[in-house]
Amino acid sequence: MSVASQNTTVAVIGAGAFGRNHARIYHELQKRGDAVELAAVVDTDATRAQALAAQFGARAYRSVAELLDTAHVDAASVAVPTLHHAEVAQALLRGGVDVLIEKPLACTLEEADAVIHAARQANRIAQVGHLERFNPAVAATVPIVTQPMFFEVHRLSPFGPRALDVDVVLDLMIHDLDIVLSFVHSPVKEVRAVGLPILSDKVDIANVRIEFESGCVANFTASRVSTERVRKLRFFQPRQYVSVDYSRQDVLVISVDPQSPEATAARAEGKAGIFNMEAIQRAIAARAKKAVGIPPQFKIEKPKVVQQEPLKAELSSFLDAVRRRTPPVVSLEDGRRALAAALEILEAIRSHSERAKLGHL
Repeated sequence: MSVASQNTTVAVIGAGAFGRNHARIYHELQKRGDAVELAAVVDTDATRAQALAAQFGARAYRSVAELLDTAHVDAASVAVPTLHHAEVAQALLRGGVDVLIEKPLACTLEEADAVIHAARQANRIAQVGHLERFNPAVAATVPIVTQPMFFEVHRLSPFGPRALDVDVVLDLMIHDLDIVLSFVHSPVKEVRAVGLPILSDKVDIANVRIEFESGCVANFTASRVSTERVRKLRFFQPRQYVSVDYSRQDVLVISVDPQSPEATAARAEGKAGIFNMEAIQRAIAARAKKAVGIPPQFKIEKPKVVQQEPLKAELSSFLDAVRRRTPPVVSLEDGRRALAAALEILEAIRSHSERAKLGHL
């Protein structure tokens, strides 16, 4: 297909909450004049598929097989329950359709590898829907990243009926696992984790500590039984603290003057000139008690963030990769890495549950 000569026809597989949002964005892109046409909605629930298709001027189908037999689409969003990701994605890829697969990529690494193999065999574009990669706050943070050594991440949500087919690690935490992995670029060395089912039969709240081979440490907390909604990632790297608020699409950067007394004290507590981040935190806290406002040794910046709906940015990027036949921003290999980390966390939670004799996992 040429880059710009015709509309890219797309299908949405799955007419649930995620599928409805994908259909809405494709339709909005189509209305604003982008070269895309939402042609089909597929769901095993014929009534639900027909309702969503009618809303956005598409045709409804009850299965991927029916779609491939009776229509042509260039690309598709796979927004079915996680259990069916691998099966549906492989069928589409073998049918010559480029795919965006909602996170997580699959339920197991074996399934993930099967999807990767199918995409290579069919020579199709395949992207994983790790939405936060397209959050404008994350995009503004990427140029700042140098050598992150400590992360503190919180993703909390009130309880709801969606995505209860998977644990909170695969439902919510996997977003942050993908971001941290993309920032650190280092293999996982050790995982410690605890998790509990609260309102479902799967893990609803989890706390995780990951140490990477680089020496970086990341703490994650994810909950879908919270009284508030929080989406925050904070990290320290030499001479710098960075705070990212996913929901507000806001970034705060505090840099330390290397000649300041606080930095000198921190460096003295570190090794070989490497900043001791806990010492920097103590120094900042001590200064805060003595004065109102931020002392001149600390430079505060708020990088420019261009507000945008992340899903719209994600689908626009996917369509661009489809048209240009270029690698997607979030590859299947990226999705596999995040899945591998999530599965290792779930195994650590099970191990902890057995040691603690909780008897629920």
